Amino acid sequence: MIRKTAGLVLSSIRYKDTSIIVKIFTRELGLKSYLVNGVRSMGKGSKMALYQPLTLLDLVVYNKENSGLQRISDAKLQRAHQRIPFDFSRTSIALFMTEVINRSIYENYQNESLFDFLTESVIILDQGEALLTHFPLVFLIEKAKFLGFSPEDAEGFLLESVHQPFSDQELPQILDYLERLLSDKYKCCDKVPVGLRRKLLDHLLDFYSQHMENSSSFKSLVVIRQVLE
Repeated sequence: MIRKTAGLVLSSIRYKDTSIIVKIFTRELGLKSYLVNGVRSMGKGSKMALYQPLTLLDLVVYNKENSGLQRISDAKLQRAHQRIPFDFSRTSIALFMTEVINRSIYENYQNESLFDFLTESVIILDQGEALLTHFPLVFLIEKAKFLGFSPEDAEGFLLESVHQPFSDQELPQILDYLERLLSDKYKCCDKVPVGLRRKLLDHLLDFYSQHMENSSSFKSLVVIRQVLE
């Protein structure tokens, strides 16, 4: 069956000489893997640029039930990124977002509300409307809501965690910061010490690991900590 859907590219791997297998989180069909032939061939006709992480696409796809690997009939760029590919901080955040998404959803997982949130987040990151030092934290906090394990309030992010990394002196400030992130989201512009922001990032990632099957360390953590400076 042929279906039209919006899609968010998450990753791709090489397949044979000129092809790739690309993972795309689609709005209507969920997370799918697609075989794209000839996309790595040299020349003007190459469409490899369409399948970079966090690229937003309009797709026409073949959707066969009980088939692990699907095919794409047509793929068009929904919007071209203006800043993400050319700004180190935004590129780093994009890679971090991709890793978090890849590790928290599974093949065929479908959630239109999550897709809409991810699309909005990518556009905000690319347009420069958010203060980047807060962006990864807001992304983790907001994404947890769509995955079903977000606490009801700021205090819950501490009480519902196995580990407690903050000192008694830090707790009032971190709770106030969490409340601000929850209320202001990507518009948050608070001035918070870098050490506290990094500590909160580590805590949120640990919080995610407690709710996901894959608890190994995040590969992009070293780079994303630099963005929080």
